[in-house]
Amino acid sequence: MTEQNHSPFLPKAFLVRMKEMLGGEYEAFLKSYEMPRTFGLRLNSAKIDAEEFERIVPFEISPIPWVENGYFYPPEVRPSRCPLYQAGLYYLQEPSAMTPASCLLAEPGEAVLDLCAAPGGKATALGAMLDGAGLLVANDISASRTRALLRNIELFGIPNAFVANEPPARLLDMFPGYFHKILLDAPCSGEGMFRKEEALARDWTPEKSLELSRIQKDLILQAADMLRPGGQLLYSTCTFAPEEDEETVSWLLAQRPDMELLELPQREGFSPGVPEWGGGDPRLTRCVRLFPHKINGEGHFMALFQKAGIPDLVQQPARSRTNPDTEKWLRLFFEEIGLHSLGGRPFDWKRVETRKDKVYYLPPVSTAFRGLNFLRNGLYLGDLKKNRFEPSQSLALALHKGDAEAVVSLPVGDERLTRYLKGETLSVLPGEAAHEKGWHLLCVEGYPLGFGKLVGQTLKNKYPPGWRL
Repeated sequence: MTEQNHSPFLPKAFLVRMKEMLGGEYEAFLKSYEMPRTFGLRLNSAKIDAEEFERIVPFEISPIPWVENGYFYPPEVRPSRCPLYQAGLYYLQEPSAMTPASCLLAEPGEAVLDLCAAPGGKATALGAMLDGAGLLVANDISASRTRALLRNIELFGIPNAFVANEPPARLLDMFPGYFHKILLDAPCSGEGMFRKEEALARDWTPEKSLELSRIQKDLILQAADMLRPGGQLLYSTCTFAPEEDEETVSWLLAQRPDMELLELPQREGFSPGVPEWGGGDPRLTRCVRLFPHKINGEGHFMALFQKAGIPDLVQQPARSRTNPDTEKWLRLFFEEIGLHSLGGRPFDWKRVETRKDKVYYLPPVSTAFRGLNFLRNGLYLGDLKKNRFEPSQSLALALHKGDAEAVVSLPVGDERLTRYLKGETLSVLPGEAAHEKGWHLLCVEGYPLGFGKLVGQTLKNKYPPGWRL
């Protein structure tokens, strides 16, 4: 069978190069393009654990062997329509693309940067690891993509994120030597995603990798210079091109002698980096390559670096001055819903900030963001209206199971959940609501979906129009 029978959409120059790179594995690689792509989801570990999720999920799943909180699901399933997704309990992500964030273990309290973060798959994974403590800076240079990034940050209920829209060089001016962990999922030629998106293959040219390699080398130096001593940088691409992978890693090692290339975990199906593809440095075997003929996923490349020095967790706590009126109406609302905590942590009034009529909960780490283009600093709590506080959807999703008393919790199969997500008013049966009237959280299996206002046995829908199914 000819190469074109196997993969008619793959560029000839790409096939010639892959044959040179893979040698005896080339035929198996080529045959993988006849196989269907795989579909995956990744749990929000800040909200739910695997045991609970496996108990309540209403469709078939199976664990992804190389990602602790990742699952395959069948292609006929539409998990984005499930209320568990709308409650921010999981993110839909290609299985190989889950790997980089799973190899950069962010710890609560750290300052973490996702430099090219949109649409948010890796940023939401890092934010879940921080679990509300420390700071997540999620940045993307594209304004439209940054809006999608913010939506996913809010859907996941991450309260301590700064969502920025800046060139990386501008962030370096503001944050030299600042971050404990940085993830750079660099813009690349996308060769590893050709099976998933044939349009990428049609647009591919051999020159594209050379152009992108220059961009990647600038980005990786900027990322390294934003690391504090002892900090770690995870560099990743979804391409096979050596110019974008091993060569970029070698470039950083040559330009920044204080950066050490660490050994990544070698799981079944993982392939080591190839020294000959990056100038012959034997350390390149510490990188990891994912090939579609070896794992149930698409192509990826990863390298993990550590900067010399001793890390520290010293951070300046956030301090803001709460407007007395803001605090008054916010306290009344919290009393009405019986708020115990926010995301499992005590509410810190020193982090509340009012801008005009909008109320925000700043990240717990004090940082000078002045002058940066950003879409969100912290958690948008809601709006001050005349003599009342109106909660936001992002506040509802930042609340965890058990954070508030005033809930109406329905099982995942209850058709009223879908009606709520479409914006409809709901009937509530006796005993289903925690209180007789007022603000309630509508929950699926105890996990908040959004707010409603109970009047008699009717829950008036407060799910925002822009979020509806």
